[in-house]
Amino acid sequence: MSSTHLSLYYHLIFSTHDRLRWIDKSWQERLGQYIGGIVRDIEGIAIEIGGDSDHTHILARLKANYSIADSLRIIKSGSSKWVHESIGLRAFQWQVGYGAFTVRSSDVETIRKYIGNQREHHRKKTFQEEYMELLHESGIEFDEKYLW
Repeated sequence: MSSTHLSLYYHLIFSTHDRLRWIDKSWQERLGQYIGGIVRDIEGIAIEIGGDSDHTHILARLKANYSIADSLRIIKSGSSKWVHESIGLRAFQWQVGYGAFTVRSSDVETIRKYIGNQREHHRKKTFQEEYMELLHESGIEFDEKYLW
């Protein structure tokens, strides 16, 4: 076979530092658009970007050119710089860690809708509850004292 074929969908999640509610509704959509541009720059496709005032979700199809760690480093540093320069919020920063979950192509639409409905979703469940539930569902072991 003369070429490589990949289907790499990821649900990426990261919070603001100390889960401070820095992301204002007035510029959240622009932040998502900027993040989408960063994903394109690393040759990926941003399918859905959303979140709430203290975290962001990204559903993206990524190429294998960058590791997940490199992709998240580029996305987080670039978007943080955008917030500093475009919004003027110099203290803004993302948490050090992140969650990265693989997504089957048959589940892409479900995850897309889930991300698009974050504000409504968080009227019923906190980010912490949501994130721990995702870790449990994915079979990821963790120590809660290191999550927050």
